[in-house]
Amino acid sequence: MVEKRIELIAKEFLKKIENKEIQIISHFDTDGITSAAIMIKTLKKLDKAFSVKIVKNLDEKTIQNLSRKKITIFLDLASNSLNYIKKSKLENVFIIDHHEVTQEIPENVYIINPELDSKEKISASGLTYLFCKELTPNKESAKLAILGMIGDCLEKNIDKINNQILIEAETVKKRGLLIYPSTRPINRVLEYSSNPYIPGITGNTEEVLNLLRTIGLTPKNGKYKSIIELDEKEMSKLITSILLLKLQTGNNEIVGDIFLIKIFNKLEDARELSAMINACSRLGESETALQFCMEIQKARKKAEALHIKYKQILMSGLEYASNISEKIKGKGYIIINTKDNVKDTVIGTITSILSNSLIYEQGTIIIGMAYDKDKIKISSRNVGRSGKNVRIVLSDVISKIGGEVGGHEFAAGCIIEKQKEQEFIDNIKKNFEIEKIKI
Repeated sequence: MVEKRIELIAKEFLKKIENKEIQIISHFDTDGITSAAIMIKTLKKLDKAFSVKIVKNLDEKTIQNLSRKKITIFLDLASNSLNYIKKSKLENVFIIDHHEVTQEIPENVYIINPELDSKEKISASGLTYLFCKELTPNKESAKLAILGMIGDCLEKNIDKINNQILIEAETVKKRGLLIYPSTRPINRVLEYSSNPYIPGITGNTEEVLNLLRTIGLTPKNGKYKSIIELDEKEMSKLITSILLLKLQTGNNEIVGDIFLIKIFNKLEDARELSAMINACSRLGESETALQFCMEIQKARKKAEALHIKYKQILMSGLEYASNISEKIKGKGYIIINTKDNVKDTVIGTITSILSNSLIYEQGTIIIGMAYDKDKIKISSRNVGRSGKNVRIVLSDVISKIGGEVGGHEFAAGCIIEKQKEQEFIDNIKKNFEIEKIKI
């Protein structure tokens, strides 16, 4: 069980850090940022010296540049960088991650990863919280673990471990429409809804107002109700109207649990908070994201402004990716090569949105590509979280052309050299063609 592994490695960690400085390296998405924030709070309580580095991806150069003498702790990454870690000669390495482990674990590496145990679906922030609980009491960090869990779309896998974290975070759970933020006026929420993306409604103020008028929802004193303020009849009408817009695809997973947590002394929709943290980091403001998690007041307004800017960039990128005519389509896959028209930091989010948009057939693999200087960022998602293992698909191609790959069964990504662009596309197409011949 992963809990036993956490207990044993936490004891080892306490021994190792006695007279050593610690270097934290964490991923730049919500799960990585919240993991880092939990670790920072814990090390401060323990009065330990530490440094923090937030990275977009973990390449060999980044690992080689780390101090060998310090205690190194990787959060939400490094499970696919074990060969680089071995070559680096880092003395004491701890990894808290939940991505698939594909390489041999070096002797000096202590790794907490459910993939090595019973494969529980738990975020890196959830694992970090449980690990830090073994070091010192830190119940106040449980809400950060919830934000990381939602950031990694794991709220539909509430098992015993995750449920305990929800309880410790004093999470308020309500059943309702899975469009966030549930605490803001419904007209604005529908207009900026990206997950789910609602064709004809998302980004269209006029159609949003038409929809609300049709179901009899009108503003009072110039303001619409929020989702959590809707009564049962109003909620039912709204859900039915949105489902009618999506009937052609037959997927109606838009109703579920809404999670509310208290931050800055106010009850907020956890999905909105998670998206805000993600926006800060993807716009190069990981420090603001960390400060927001630490509930530093000056970071809140900056985070809100960055979130608005990010949503605008996202909507623009989504529109481009949706309307691009040069999509490469085949049996079971679609490649959307945005080149330099979409930021590399949002291509993963756009791919996720499209995989949840109900536009594509269940099991389709969506592969998004975006330039990042002399490299290409590639993000892949399975529609409906079913079908081929997308990490294996990418790993197979990367083993032939070179690059970095990581992720999960239904959500994975890789980085390749820009000069390998056509070679990557050709190999992906070949991979699916071979599968088709086998069938």
